[in-house]
Amino acid sequence: MADSEEILQWYILGGVDEIYADEPYNALAAENKRPCEPAVVNQSRSPQVLYQTSAAAQRPATTLLAQSNNSACNNAREVCAAAQSLEELKAVMERFEGCSLKFSANSTVFGYGSPHADVMLIGEAPGADEDMQGKPFVGRSGQLLTKMLAAIGLKREECYITNILPWRPPGNRTPTNGEVAVCLPFLQRQIELVRPKYIFLLGGSAANAVLDNAESISRLRGHVIDYKTSDGLIIPALASFHPAYLLRTPQQKAKAWSDFLRLQRNLSEI
Repeated sequence: MADSEEILQWYILGGVDEIYADEPYNALAAENKRPCEPAVVNQSRSPQVLYQTSAAAQRPATTLLAQSNNSACNNAREVCAAAQSLEELKAVMERFEGCSLKFSANSTVFGYGSPHADVMLIGEAPGADEDMQGKPFVGRSGQLLTKMLAAIGLKREECYITNILPWRPPGNRTPTNGEVAVCLPFLQRQIELVRPKYIFLLGGSAANAVLDNAESISRLRGHVIDYKTSDGLIIPALASFHPAYLLRTPQQKAKAWSDFLRLQRNLSEI
């Protein structure tokens, strides 16, 4: 029989990162419903009592969560700007507590590879294997990525590989827009410090976040799109399917292979 630690780990990997109490809680039970204030009723028409929520319980125009998220974004930009090397940025990221994903993740997954790489590959977020090992793209999708890079003459160590998010979302769920916004300054600073000759975006989520658009990956791939850093550097970017998607949909590997060949040709022309 599994011990308590194994059971807890199983829940965490499944996306359960908090509990309400020791016993199940039924929010729909009559005794758990929030009290409401009686509204003014026209007694001449009906003895029925109507209810309305109190003004204090109404959702404010700007929620505390939104205010907190804005503050975290501003703080992330400030601390990232002060980092003058990848080592400093990694230390800043490990101390940063403005993103709740950090508290459910096992490790902070920082970028990996050459700090002077010609190519920076960017995915969306760490998976379970990456979360355990603390390195990006080390699971099945990472193994496929390594093989595809080798096929165009690139070694992992020669590239710089990272993600939009440094912390794994519980259960591999899709990250929220707020989580992406808070973590994006750390990625942008990595790009500024590495200054690659090409950016290769893996998957639609990564492409949308970096390029600040909402186009599908099918429309983005096959085109060179300029990325501009805060200090004015223009870096060409290419987008392709995420390796995890290729594992699920192997019939798309031919298209991804053409994207890698395009990257190879463009690098040879620099």
